[in-house]
Amino acid sequence: RSMGWPLPIVAIIATIYALFGPYFPGVLAHGGFPLEELAPFQYLRTDGIFGVPLGVSASFIFLFVLFGAILSVTGAGQFFIDLSLALTGRSQGGPGKAAVVASGLMGTVSGSSVANAVTTGAFTIPLMKKAGYTSNFAGAVVAASSTGGQVMPPVMGAAAFIMAQFLGISYWDIVVAAALPATLYFISIIAMVHFRAGKRGIQSLTEETAPKVGKVLKEGWHLLLPIITLVIFLALGYSAVKAVFWSIVLMVGVSWMGKPQYRMTPKRLLDALIAGGMGAVEVAAACACSGLVIGVIGITGIGLAFSSFVINLSQGILPLALILTMIGSIILGMGVPTTAQYIITSTLAAPALYQMGVPLMSAHLFCLYFGVLADVTPPVALATYAAAGIAKSNPMKTGFTALVTAMAGFLVPYMFVYNPHLLFQGNIFGILLSFITALMAIIGLSAAVQGYYIAPLSILERLALLAVPFLLIVPNLTTDILALALLVGVYLFQKLKAKKNSSSAPDSTQS
Repeated sequence: RSMGWPLPIVAIIATIYALFGPYFPGVLAHGGFPLEELAPFQYLRTDGIFGVPLGVSASFIFLFVLFGAILSVTGAGQFFIDLSLALTGRSQGGPGKAAVVASGLMGTVSGSSVANAVTTGAFTIPLMKKAGYTSNFAGAVVAASSTGGQVMPPVMGAAAFIMAQFLGISYWDIVVAAALPATLYFISIIAMVHFRAGKRGIQSLTEETAPKVGKVLKEGWHLLLPIITLVIFLALGYSAVKAVFWSIVLMVGVSWMGKPQYRMTPKRLLDALIAGGMGAVEVAAACACSGLVIGVIGITGIGLAFSSFVINLSQGILPLALILTMIGSIILGMGVPTTAQYIITSTLAAPALYQMGVPLMSAHLFCLYFGVLADVTPPVALATYAAAGIAKSNPMKTGFTALVTAMAGFLVPYMFVYNPHLLFQGNIFGILLSFITALMAIIGLSAAVQGYYIAPLSILERLALLAVPFLLIVPNLTTDILALALLVGVYLFQKLKAKKNSSSAPDSTQS
């Protein structure tokens, strides 16, 4: 009742698979387990229902869901939207960029891409449509950026805590590693919006309609304090539980510095606690259900079989293994909450990548990214359906537009698999250089997809820019220089073409 049917159906199929193993074909076949053996395995051991996911849900995730619920009650949603409009509203296609930034800010504390899309989209989608974006594109931008919120630290759709337990490292290490890829994802959507706005001639907000940054911060700066405190506590090495607990206490206190309607009176605090408790039910149910799947994977050995299958099918070729893992993660992630997506995909797919030499952190983040991107991958694109409802657009068309808009999200995981510098590993020079090359890849891809750079692109120009991201996936000085030459070359060619057009315009008028 709390999370819909997809995950329970997966758990039921997994249970059937455990009971009737001998009847499955090929590598899927196993000896089978009677119910008398399977049931105790699932509820008495720590790799069944009461395993790591449910334990993390009770220990960490609940407090962070509560943190997000209380933050929403204190007016943070409206503050994030106003701040986004103030920061980006005056640039080309400002309302679209504001939608991306607002979803990113909300995503830092939100545990659900659908909830994120509904919260920010209710305001930003009508604003984008008014500015001149189509309904499909407005819904797609909100869906793609709301989905990206699930890979944006510090909460990362509550998957970060489970990842820390699985990898046996600190939660802060996960936050640091995920920061650059998430930033690149949001920059890519901003780039898509920027080029689309240029192509359609969409104007920015005027000085009168765009909020002032100073005014917005003056009214809501106190709402940033709990988030900043949370990050500082985590950076200082405090446990996630202690960090979020004191951030919640601070949030209740600073709410009295804001508008009267957002102050945490006993009644409003009780409402927030109820909302947090109800929000945690979905995560707990998903974790318990995922525990059933993990139990079946453990008792039947299907995880090893899946890894062997991927390795054999890819013939040990890493790019092919990554593509197979991507497809598997998207299929397994369809219609399933973020935490469950990550638990299932990482348990099945990550070991195969690790066996092929991919670092564990990169393998797990790769699975998380593509499990999350299932929310904008038709036919089961939940975030898109939520955004399409607000935009009053065709859900399937909006879904494919969102898929294209989030295209760089499909590129970034491949880049950090081949280049660990993007996960903040290595020296600062290498990290900076990797970030710049990743930005080049994103700009090339976004411009090619939208068909616009500084002017509309010809077919040859689009193909040249489309080659840029593929040249930059694997770090190599020669391909990096070639990619830069393509980016700069197309830019200069378009500038020259625009200059010729402007200089020939008066002559044609005179004639």
